[in-house]
Amino acid sequence: MFFGAQQVFDILLTRHVERRQGGFFDHLEAVPANLGKDIKNKHRSHNHENGHRGDQDEKGFHSCGEPRGIPGPPASRNFPRKELFAQAAGMFFTGGTMIIVLRPHTPKPAIEEVIAEVSKLGYDPAPIFGATQTVIAAIGDERTHQNLESLTAFPQVESVLRVQKRYKLASRESHPKDTVVDVDGVKIGGGHFALMAGPCSVENEEQLLSTARAVKAAGATILRGGAYKPRTSPYEFQGLGKEGLSLLDRARRETGLKIITEVLSERDVEHVAASADILQIGARNAQNFQLLIECARSGKPVLLKRGMSEKIEEWLLAAEYILAHGNPNVLLCERGIRTFETYTRNTLDLAAVAVAKKESHLPVIVDPSQGCGRSDLVLALCCGAVALEADGLLVEVHPNPAEAMSDGQQQVDFAAFRQLAEKIRPFLAATGRAG
Repeated sequence: MFFGAQQVFDILLTRHVERRQGGFFDHLEAVPANLGKDIKNKHRSHNHENGHRGDQDEKGFHSCGEPRGIPGPPASRNFPRKELFAQAAGMFFTGGTMIIVLRPHTPKPAIEEVIAEVSKLGYDPAPIFGATQTVIAAIGDERTHQNLESLTAFPQVESVLRVQKRYKLASRESHPKDTVVDVDGVKIGGGHFALMAGPCSVENEEQLLSTARAVKAAGATILRGGAYKPRTSPYEFQGLGKEGLSLLDRARRETGLKIITEVLSERDVEHVAASADILQIGARNAQNFQLLIECARSGKPVLLKRGMSEKIEEWLLAAEYILAHGNPNVLLCERGIRTFETYTRNTLDLAAVAVAKKESHLPVIVDPSQGCGRSDLVLALCCGAVALEADGLLVEVHPNPAEAMSDGQQQVDFAAFRQLAEKIRPFLAATGRAG
Protein backbone atom coordinates (compact mmCIF):
# COMPACT_ATOMS: atom_id res chain seq x y z
CA MET A 1 0.00 0.00 0.00
CA PHE A 2 1.23 3.51 -0.83
CA PHE A 3 -0.08 6.56 1.02
CA GLY A 4 -1.54 9.72 -0.52
CA ALA A 5 -0.70 13.06 1.07
CA GLN A 6 -4.22 13.62 2.44
CA GLN A 7 -4.38 10.12 3.88
CA VAL A 8 -1.03 10.61 5.60
CA PHE A 9 -2.24 13.93 7.03
CA ASP A 10 -5.49 12.45 8.34
CA ILE A 11 -3.85 9.44 9.93
CA LEU A 12 -1.03 11.49 11.45
CA LEU A 13 -3.38 13.90 13.16
CA THR A 14 -5.58 11.10 14.48
CA ARG A 15 -2.70 8.98 15.72
CA HIS A 16 -0.78 11.80 17.30
CA VAL A 17 -3.76 12.91 19.36
CA GLU A 18 -4.81 9.33 20.21
CA ARG A 19 -1.37 8.61 21.58
CA ARG A 20 -1.15 11.87 23.53
CA GLN A 21 -4.74 12.25 24.76
CA GLY A 22 -6.74 9.13 24.01
CA GLY A 23 -10.27 8.97 22.60
CA PHE A 24 -9.90 12.17 20.57
CA PHE A 25 -12.89 11.82 18.29
CA ASP A 26 -15.02 10.21 21.01
CA HIS A 27 -14.96 13.54 22.92
CA LEU A 28 -14.83 16.08 20.12
CA GLU A 29 -17.58 18.70 19.72
CA ALA A 30 -15.52 21.51 18.18
CA VAL A 31 -15.65 20.09 14.62
CA PRO A 32 -18.47 18.52 12.58
CA ALA A 33 -19.16 14.92 13.54
CA ASN A 34 -18.63 13.62 10.01
CA LEU A 35 -15.02 14.94 10.00
CA GLY A 36 -14.06 12.85 12.99
CA LYS A 37 -15.99 9.86 11.67
CA ASP A 38 -14.36 10.11 8.26
CA ILE A 39 -10.83 10.26 9.64
CA LYS A 40 -11.59 7.60 12.24
CA ASN A 41 -12.86 5.25 9.53
CA LYS A 42 -9.76 5.88 7.43
CA HIS A 43 -7.67 5.18 10.50
CA ARG A 44 -9.50 1.96 11.36
CA SER A 45 -9.45 0.85 7.71
CA HIS A 46 -5.72 1.50 7.54
CA ASN A 47 -5.06 -0.68 10.58
CA HIS A 48 -7.19 -3.60 9.40
CA GLU A 49 -5.72 -3.50 5.90
CA ASN A 50 -2.21 -3.72 7.24
CA GLY A 51 -2.70 -6.20 10.04
CA HIS A 52 -2.00 -3.79 12.91
CA ARG A 53 -4.59 -4.45 15.59
CA GLY A 54 -3.21 -2.44 18.50
CA ASP A 55 -5.43 -1.79 21.52
CA GLN A 56 -9.18 -1.50 21.09
CA ASP A 57 -11.05 1.10 23.11
CA GLU A 58 -14.56 0.74 24.52
CA LYS A 59 -16.11 1.96 21.26
CA GLY A 60 -14.18 -0.37 18.99
CA PHE A 61 -11.63 2.23 17.79
CA HIS A 62 -8.32 0.52 17.14
CA SER A 63 -5.20 2.59 17.77
CA CYS A 64 -2.29 1.61 15.56
CA GLY A 65 0.08 -0.97 16.93
CA GLU A 66 3.06 0.95 18.30
CA PRO A 67 6.64 -0.01 17.48
CA ARG A 68 9.14 -0.48 20.26
CA GLY A 69 9.77 2.61 22.35
CA ILE A 70 6.66 4.51 21.22
CA PRO A 71 4.18 5.03 24.10
CA GLY A 72 0.50 4.20 23.73
CA PRO A 73 -2.42 6.36 24.87
CA PRO A 74 -2.69 7.19 28.59
CA ALA A 75 -5.45 5.61 30.66
CA SER A 76 -7.18 8.87 31.58
CA ARG A 77 -9.52 10.36 28.98
CA ASN A 78 -11.20 13.14 30.94
CA PHE A 79 -10.52 16.24 28.80
CA PRO A 80 -12.65 19.38 28.29
CA ARG A 81 -14.52 18.81 25.03
CA LYS A 82 -14.26 22.26 23.50
CA GLU A 83 -10.60 22.73 24.40
CA LEU A 84 -9.46 19.38 23.09
CA PHE A 85 -9.40 20.18 19.38
CA ALA A 86 -7.41 23.39 19.90
CA GLN A 87 -4.96 21.57 22.17
CA ALA A 88 -4.58 18.70 19.72
CA ALA A 89 -4.15 20.98 16.73
CA GLY A 90 -1.59 22.96 18.68
CA MET A 91 0.45 19.83 19.40
CA PHE A 92 0.40 18.83 15.77
CA PHE A 93 1.09 22.21 14.19
CA THR A 94 3.31 24.03 16.71
CA GLY A 95 6.90 24.12 15.52
CA GLY A 96 6.65 21.76 12.59
CA THR A 97 6.07 18.28 11.27
CA MET A 98 8.25 16.48 8.75
CA ILE A 99 7.46 13.21 7.03
CA ILE A 100 10.21 10.68 6.43
CA VAL A 101 9.34 8.37 3.55
CA LEU A 102 11.15 5.03 3.67
CA ARG A 103 11.93 2.92 0.63
CA PRO A 104 9.49 0.10 -0.21
CA HIS A 105 10.08 -3.20 1.57
CA THR A 106 12.40 -1.68 4.19
CA PRO A 107 12.92 -4.35 6.88
CA LYS A 108 11.77 -3.73 10.45
CA PRO A 109 15.29 -3.26 11.95
CA ALA A 110 16.04 -0.54 9.40
CA ILE A 111 12.70 1.16 10.19
CA GLU A 112 13.47 1.08 13.90
CA GLU A 113 16.91 2.55 13.21
CA VAL A 114 15.31 5.63 11.64
CA ILE A 115 12.70 5.89 14.42
CA ALA A 116 15.48 5.82 17.00
CA GLU A 117 17.40 8.55 15.14
CA VAL A 118 14.29 10.76 14.95
CA SER A 119 13.86 10.41 18.72
CA LYS A 120 17.55 11.08 19.29
CA LEU A 121 17.25 14.35 17.37
CA GLY A 122 14.48 15.50 19.71
CA TYR A 123 11.39 14.81 17.61
CA ASP A 124 8.35 12.67 18.40
CA PRO A 125 8.20 9.85 15.80
CA ALA A 126 4.81 8.61 14.61
CA PRO A 127 5.24 5.74 12.12
CA ILE A 128 2.54 4.56 9.71
CA PHE A 129 2.99 1.07 8.30
CA GLY A 130 1.78 0.14 4.83
CA ALA A 131 1.90 -3.23 3.10
CA THR A 132 5.05 -2.30 1.21
CA GLN A 133 6.10 1.11 2.46
CA THR A 134 6.39 2.96 5.78
CA VAL A 135 6.31 6.67 6.51
CA ILE A 136 7.32 8.33 9.77
CA ALA A 137 5.98 11.67 10.95
CA ALA A 138 8.52 13.58 13.03
CA ILE A 139 6.68 16.08 15.21
CA GLY A 140 8.72 18.83 16.82
CA ASP A 141 10.15 22.32 16.43
CA GLU A 142 12.95 22.66 13.88
CA ARG A 143 13.80 26.08 15.33
CA THR A 144 15.22 24.29 18.39
CA HIS A 145 16.12 20.93 16.86
CA GLN A 146 18.24 19.77 13.96
CA ASN A 147 16.69 19.77 10.50
CA LEU A 148 15.76 16.22 9.53
CA GLU A 149 16.61 16.48 5.84
CA SER A 150 19.98 14.99 6.78
CA LEU A 151 18.17 11.68 7.35
CA THR A 152 18.38 11.07 3.61
CA ALA A 153 21.91 9.94 4.40
CA PHE A 154 20.32 6.67 5.55
CA PRO A 155 20.06 4.29 2.56
CA GLN A 156 16.56 3.20 3.62
CA VAL A 157 15.22 6.79 3.54
CA GLU A 158 13.69 7.76 0.20
CA SER A 159 12.82 11.38 1.02
CA VAL A 160 12.03 13.86 3.78
CA LEU A 161 8.99 16.08 3.22
CA ARG A 162 7.77 19.16 5.04
CA VAL A 163 4.18 19.54 6.18
CA GLN A 164 4.49 23.17 7.25
CA LYS A 165 6.06 26.19 5.60
CA ARG A 166 9.65 27.03 6.49
CA TYR A 167 8.70 30.70 6.78
CA LYS A 168 6.52 30.24 9.85
CA LEU A 169 6.16 33.88 10.95
CA ALA A 170 5.68 35.23 7.41
CA SER A 171 3.10 32.57 6.55
CA ARG A 172 -0.66 32.97 6.64
CA GLU A 173 -0.73 29.74 8.64
CA SER A 174 0.53 31.70 11.64
CA HIS A 175 -1.20 35.01 10.83
CA PRO A 176 -4.32 34.61 8.65
CA LYS A 177 -5.23 38.32 8.57
CA ASP A 178 -3.38 40.88 6.47
CA THR A 179 -0.72 42.81 8.35
CA VAL A 180 -1.08 46.59 8.32
CA VAL A 181 2.23 48.44 8.55
CA ASP A 182 1.79 51.91 10.07
CA VAL A 183 4.52 54.30 8.93
CA ASP A 184 3.97 57.17 11.34
CA GLY A 185 0.32 57.50 10.34
CA VAL A 186 0.58 56.21 6.75
CA LYS A 187 -0.97 52.72 6.67
CA ILE A 188 0.08 50.05 4.18
CA GLY A 189 -1.69 46.72 3.73
CA GLY A 190 -5.04 45.38 4.86
CA GLY A 191 -6.94 47.52 2.35
CA HIS A 192 -4.63 50.53 2.63
CA PHE A 193 -2.69 51.41 -0.53
CA ALA A 194 0.51 53.51 -0.55
CA LEU A 195 1.98 55.39 -3.50
CA MET A 196 5.73 55.85 -3.07
CA ALA A 197 7.60 57.95 -5.60
CA GLY A 198 10.76 59.94 -6.11
CA PRO A 199 14.12 59.93 -7.89
CA CYS A 200 16.33 56.90 -8.23
CA SER A 201 19.18 58.94 -6.72
CA VAL A 202 19.23 62.11 -4.66
CA GLU A 203 21.32 64.41 -6.83
CA ASN A 204 20.86 67.92 -5.43
CA GLU A 205 18.45 70.04 -3.41
CA GLU A 206 16.47 71.48 -6.32
CA GLN A 207 15.98 68.08 -7.99
CA LEU A 208 14.78 66.43 -4.80
CA LEU A 209 12.50 69.18 -3.51
CA SER A 210 10.82 69.80 -6.86
CA THR A 211 10.18 66.07 -7.20
CA ALA A 212 8.84 65.82 -3.65
CA ARG A 213 6.36 68.62 -4.29
CA ALA A 214 5.25 67.11 -7.61
CA VAL A 215 4.66 63.59 -6.35
CA LYS A 216 2.82 64.82 -3.27
CA ALA A 217 0.53 66.92 -5.45
CA ALA A 218 -0.24 63.81 -7.52
CA GLY A 219 -1.15 61.74 -4.47
CA ALA A 220 2.06 60.12 -3.19
CA THR A 221 2.43 59.79 0.57
CA ILE A 222 6.00 58.47 0.71
CA LEU A 223 9.10 59.93 -0.98
CA ARG A 224 11.68 57.53 -2.33
CA GLY A 225 15.26 58.61 -3.01
CA GLY A 226 18.62 56.91 -2.94
CA ALA A 227 21.30 58.54 -0.78
CA TYR A 228 23.52 55.46 -1.13
CA LYS A 229 23.48 53.72 -4.51
CA PRO A 230 24.81 50.22 -5.22
CA ARG A 231 26.13 50.39 -8.77
CA THR A 232 27.50 47.63 -10.97
CA SER A 233 30.49 49.75 -11.98
CA PRO A 234 32.67 51.48 -9.36
CA TYR A 235 32.96 54.47 -11.72
CA GLU A 236 29.23 55.25 -11.76
CA PHE A 237 27.50 57.71 -9.43
CA GLN A 238 27.32 56.16 -5.95
CA GLY A 239 24.97 58.69 -4.33
CA LEU A 240 25.55 61.64 -2.02
CA GLY A 241 25.68 59.58 1.17
CA LYS A 242 25.08 61.56 4.35
CA GLU A 243 24.48 64.74 2.37
CA GLY A 244 21.69 62.95 0.54
CA LEU A 245 20.15 61.88 3.85
CA SER A 246 20.16 65.51 5.00
CA LEU A 247 18.33 66.53 1.82
CA LEU A 248 15.76 63.79 2.34
CA ASP A 249 15.21 65.00 5.88
CA ARG A 250 14.65 68.54 4.60
CA ALA A 251 12.16 67.27 2.00
CA ARG A 252 10.24 65.47 4.73
CA ARG A 253 10.07 68.62 6.89
CA GLU A 254 8.92 70.76 3.97
CA THR A 255 6.35 68.42 2.42
CA GLY A 256 5.31 66.08 5.24
CA LEU A 257 6.06 63.03 3.06
CA LYS A 258 7.50 59.98 4.76
CA ILE A 259 10.94 58.87 3.56
CA ILE A 260 12.11 55.52 2.19
CA THR A 261 15.77 55.08 1.30
CA GLU A 262 18.15 52.19 0.84
CA VAL A 263 20.69 51.00 3.40
CA LEU A 264 23.70 49.12 2.04
CA SER A 265 25.54 47.76 5.05
CA GLU A 266 25.22 47.06 8.77
CA ARG A 267 27.44 50.02 9.67
CA ASP A 268 25.04 52.42 7.91
CA VAL A 269 21.82 51.25 9.59
CA GLU A 270 21.91 53.58 12.59
CA HIS A 271 22.47 56.85 10.75
CA VAL A 272 20.17 55.93 7.83
CA ALA A 273 17.41 55.02 10.30
CA ALA A 274 17.80 58.47 11.89
CA SER A 275 16.70 60.09 8.60
CA ALA A 276 14.38 57.45 7.11
CA ASP A 277 10.88 56.29 7.99
CA ILE A 278 11.32 53.04 6.03
CA LEU A 279 14.60 51.20 5.48
CA GLN A 280 14.91 49.67 2.02
CA ILE A 281 16.96 46.52 1.47
CA GLY A 282 17.79 46.25 -2.21
CA ALA A 283 17.90 43.24 -4.49
CA ARG A 284 21.67 42.86 -4.18
CA ASN A 285 21.36 42.60 -0.40
CA ALA A 286 18.21 40.50 -0.31
CA GLN A 287 20.06 37.63 1.40
CA ASN A 288 22.60 39.68 3.35
CA PHE A 289 21.43 38.13 6.59
CA GLN A 290 23.46 40.31 8.96
CA LEU A 291 22.03 43.40 7.28
CA LEU A 292 18.51 41.97 7.61
CA ILE A 293 19.09 41.43 11.32
CA GLU A 294 20.50 44.92 11.90
CA CYS A 295 17.61 46.52 10.05
CA ALA A 296 15.19 44.47 12.15
CA ARG A 297 16.84 45.72 15.34
CA SER A 298 16.44 49.34 14.24
CA GLY A 299 12.70 49.07 14.89
CA LYS A 300 11.92 50.90 11.64
CA PRO A 301 9.65 49.38 8.99
CA VAL A 302 11.70 47.47 6.40
CA LEU A 303 10.95 47.18 2.69
CA LEU A 304 12.59 43.99 1.44
CA LYS A 305 13.15 43.75 -2.29
CA ARG A 306 13.24 40.37 -3.94
CA GLY A 307 16.66 39.34 -5.18
CA MET A 308 17.07 39.29 -8.94
CA SER A 309 17.59 35.49 -8.93
CA GLU A 310 15.69 34.72 -5.74
CA LYS A 311 12.93 32.14 -5.50
CA ILE A 312 9.73 33.18 -3.75
CA GLU A 313 10.45 30.86 -0.83
CA GLU A 314 13.89 32.42 -0.39
CA TRP A 315 12.34 35.89 -0.47
CA LEU A 316 9.87 34.94 2.25
CA LEU A 317 12.61 33.30 4.30
CA ALA A 318 14.61 36.54 4.11
CA ALA A 319 11.54 38.32 5.49
CA GLU A 320 11.45 35.65 8.19
CA TYR A 321 14.86 36.87 9.42
CA ILE A 322 13.42 40.31 10.09
CA LEU A 323 10.29 38.95 11.74
CA ALA A 324 12.26 36.46 13.83
CA HIS A 325 14.34 39.31 15.24
CA GLY A 326 11.32 41.10 16.60
CA ASN A 327 10.33 43.50 13.84
CA PRO A 328 6.80 42.82 12.51
CA ASN A 329 6.76 45.78 10.10
CA VAL A 330 7.98 44.17 6.90
CA LEU A 331 7.00 45.15 3.35
CA LEU A 332 7.73 42.70 0.53
CA CYS A 333 8.72 44.30 -2.77
CA GLU A 334 8.66 42.61 -6.17
CA ARG A 335 11.13 44.46 -8.42
CA GLY A 336 11.69 42.08 -11.31
CA ILE A 337 13.90 39.06 -11.76
CA ARG A 338 16.67 38.27 -14.20
CA THR A 339 15.60 36.01 -17.06
CA PHE A 340 16.76 35.26 -20.61
CA GLU A 341 14.61 38.16 -21.89
CA THR A 342 16.57 41.18 -23.17
CA TYR A 343 13.70 43.42 -24.30
CA THR A 344 13.36 44.64 -20.71
CA ARG A 345 16.06 45.18 -18.10
CA ASN A 346 14.32 42.72 -15.74
CA THR A 347 11.14 40.66 -15.93
CA LEU A 348 8.54 41.96 -13.50
CA ASP A 349 7.03 38.85 -11.95
CA LEU A 350 3.44 39.82 -11.27
CA ALA A 351 2.63 36.18 -10.59
CA ALA A 352 4.93 36.46 -7.58
CA VAL A 353 2.70 39.25 -6.26
CA ALA A 354 -0.31 36.93 -6.34
CA VAL A 355 1.69 34.12 -4.73
CA ALA A 356 3.09 36.38 -1.99
CA LYS A 357 -0.40 37.69 -1.22
CA LYS A 358 -1.67 34.11 -0.99
CA GLU A 359 1.20 32.70 1.06
CA SER A 360 1.98 35.63 3.35
CA HIS A 361 0.11 38.19 5.42
CA LEU A 362 2.77 40.85 4.75
CA PRO A 363 1.98 43.82 2.48
CA VAL A 364 3.34 43.47 -1.07
CA ILE A 365 4.76 46.46 -2.95
CA VAL A 366 5.66 46.53 -6.66
CA ASP A 367 8.56 48.50 -8.17
CA PRO A 368 7.70 48.76 -11.90
CA SER A 369 10.66 51.03 -12.67
CA GLN A 370 13.31 48.48 -11.73
CA GLY A 371 10.92 45.77 -12.83
CA CYS A 372 11.25 46.57 -16.52
CA GLY A 373 13.88 49.33 -16.85
CA ARG A 374 11.73 51.23 -19.37
CA SER A 375 9.69 54.33 -18.58
CA ASP A 376 7.25 53.64 -21.43
CA LEU A 377 6.08 50.41 -19.73
CA VAL A 378 5.76 51.72 -16.18
CA LEU A 379 2.11 52.84 -16.48
CA ALA A 380 0.88 49.48 -17.80
CA LEU A 381 2.76 47.56 -15.12
CA CYS A 382 1.37 49.82 -12.40
CA CYS A 383 -2.18 49.12 -13.56
CA GLY A 384 -1.49 45.39 -13.59
CA ALA A 385 0.04 45.47 -10.11
CA VAL A 386 -2.91 47.38 -8.63
CA ALA A 387 -5.38 45.03 -10.32
CA LEU A 388 -3.56 42.15 -8.59
CA GLU A 389 -4.19 43.94 -5.29
CA ALA A 390 -0.62 44.97 -4.59
CA ASP A 391 -0.53 47.11 -1.46
CA GLY A 392 1.61 49.85 -2.94
CA LEU A 393 3.80 51.07 -5.78
CA LEU A 394 7.41 52.29 -5.68
CA VAL A 395 7.88 54.49 -8.76
CA GLU A 396 10.98 56.37 -9.93
CA VAL A 397 10.22 59.99 -10.85
CA HIS A 398 12.66 62.68 -12.08
CA PRO A 399 12.13 66.29 -13.26
CA ASN A 400 14.21 65.55 -16.37
CA PRO A 401 14.94 61.82 -16.81
CA ALA A 402 17.33 62.44 -19.71
CA GLU A 403 19.66 64.27 -17.32
CA ALA A 404 19.41 61.80 -14.42
CA MET A 405 22.70 60.65 -12.90
CA SER A 406 21.41 57.06 -12.59
CA ASP A 407 18.83 54.96 -14.48
CA GLY A 408 17.21 57.82 -16.38
CA GLN A 409 15.73 55.40 -18.91
CA GLN A 410 13.34 53.95 -16.34
CA GLN A 411 12.24 57.14 -14.57
CA VAL A 412 9.03 58.97 -15.51
CA ASP A 413 8.65 62.74 -15.55
CA PHE A 414 6.12 64.74 -13.54
CA ALA A 415 3.42 64.72 -16.24
CA ALA A 416 3.68 60.95 -16.70
CA PHE A 417 3.46 60.43 -12.95
CA ARG A 418 0.31 62.54 -12.70
CA GLN A 419 -1.21 60.44 -15.49
CA LEU A 420 -0.16 57.25 -13.69
CA ALA A 421 -1.75 58.37 -10.41
CA GLU A 422 -5.04 59.04 -12.23
CA LYS A 423 -4.99 55.81 -14.24
CA ILE A 424 -4.70 53.54 -11.19
CA ARG A 425 -7.67 55.08 -9.36
CA PRO A 426 -10.33 52.94 -11.09
CA PHE A 427 -8.32 49.81 -10.26
CA LEU A 428 -8.10 50.87 -6.61
CA ALA A 429 -11.83 51.48 -6.53
CA ALA A 430 -12.57 48.15 -8.20
CA THR A 431 -10.50 46.27 -5.60
CA GLY A 432 -11.90 48.24 -2.67
CA ARG A 433 -8.70 49.87 -1.47
CA ALA A 434 -8.09 53.29 0.05
CA GLY A 435 -5.23 55.15 -1.57
